[in-house]
Parts: sequence; C-alpha cells; structure tokens
Amino acid sequence: MNISIRLEEEKDFKSVEYMTREAFWDLYKPGCDEHLIVHKIRKVPAFVKELDFVACDKDTIVGNIIYSKAKVINEENKKFEVLCMGPFAVLPAYQKQGIGSLLINYSIEKARQLGYKGIIIFGNPDYYHRFGFVNAKEYNIRSSWGDDVDAFMALELYDNSLNGVSGEFYEDEIFKIEKEELEDFEKQFPYKEKHVTGTQLKL
Repeated sequence: MNISIRLEEEKDFKSVEYMTREAFWDLYKPGCDEHLIVHKIRKVPAFVKELDFVACDKDTIVGNIIYSKAKVINEENKKFEVLCMGPFAVLPAYQKQGIGSLLINYSIEKARQLGYKGIIIFGNPDYYHRFGFVNAKEYNIRSSWGDDVDAFMALELYDNSLNGVSGEFYEDEIFKIEKEELEDFEKQFPYKEKHVTGTQLKL
C-alpha cells in the first residue's frame, strides 16, 4: 500500500464528507455529526486551507485532517491565536495501518512551518500523547466551560511557543451543531441505522 498525502481540493469535498461519516458513525453517539462539521468548516474565516490534507490510496481518499483557527482568552481579555485540530478521520477499512499518524505528523510539521504557536484538541490521550500532546492544564489553558479533562490537550509547535498563552479555549462556532441542521444534511447521504455502542458508554 502506497499512501500519498496532498491538500484537499473542491472535487474531494463529498468523498471526504462520506469518508468522515463512515469513520465516526456510532463511535461517540448514535450516528455522528463530524461530516457536517467538515462541511461547515470550509466555509468560515477560521478555516485553514493550507492545513486541510487528504491521504490517498491511489485515487481513493482514505483519510482527512482539517484545522481551524481558535483562540485562548486570558483574564485580561487578551486573545491568543491557536489551531484546533479536527475532525480527523481514516476510513474504517484503513484504520490501524499508520495512516492517521502520517496525517498528524505531516500536518503538525506544516503548521510549524506556517508559524502557528500551538494546537489544541479534544481526543484520546492514549493516542495523542505519542505526538507530543499533553494535558492543556500544563500550559494553564482551560476549556471554555472550565473543566479539566484528560481529553483536552495541547501541543507546542516550537520550544516555549505557548509561553504566556493562558486562559480559556474557544473553538469556532461551527462546532455547535443543531439537531434539525444535522437531520437536513443527512438527507444527502445513504441511509444508515444508528446504534448505541460500548464506545459511547465510556464517554
């Protein structure tokens, strides 16, 4: 298998949304909304087009990673720009073959070259620690609702790049999905039955 990575193009949009839907379906809740988030991110100023990559097996898109600009706001209301990673997806049949790691490492290096200070994510610590992510509280960065959870992590993109960056983290509004909005978007895709699964019960 020879996987290549390139920037996403407009002609890829539907394939990426379908692939994202397959990757997240029933994972964190019955059904998913990550494919709608991907659809919405591309239309907002926070979207970072230079960090929207697809992984391809010949002509088939098997993975995607996408970034948006977010901010950390401190007690003096000073704003610091950071990156928010995700959604990030690999087609189920291609998972556990290193494709996700390829996309993450490639995009982190590109983000570093572009001069961004850091990346904030909500994800599985067991997976993301291998890329250098640590609990965001180590940088005095909190979630916007104030809770400290292991899944809330940060990555410095160069030495001490997050020095002085502290406060509450705010992602773009597009991550807030309305039920009716999702139901309408779902009509564009083949019907899939939703299930309650063990992975959802752990959250």
